[in-house]
Amino acid sequence: HVQLVESGGGSVQAGGSLRLSCAASGYPCMGWFRQFPGKKREGVATIDSDGSTSYADSVKGRFTISQDNSKNALYLQMNSLKPEDTAMYFCAASISCEDWRDENSYIYWGQGTQVTVS
Repeated sequence: HVQLVESGGGSVQAGGSLRLSCAASGYPCMGWFRQFPGKKREGVATIDSDGSTSYADSVKGRFTISQDNSKNALYLQMNSLKPEDTAMYFCAASISCEDWRDENSYIYWGQGTQVTVS
């Protein structure tokens, strides 16, 4: 059983920054999702083994996904945060980024970390 562990969530004022971390091995595709209350999880960003990244339109230019394979770590740097970014954030692992927005294509998930922007 593979366990992904997120950290770095918290409360921040609008315009502020947070960096989320996920302890994870080097899967071919790693992603960040978020979930608003009562909603399905939505894809935020993804990175594949070549370092290619994709982002949801709502976070482009503000969020940056990266990974450090030497530390088995995945990151999400979130800048210029808005109240509408308030959600539970999850990291996830998949064997392919082809359908990166589809949560069903991910095999392993973390428990999530709460981000609150006021």
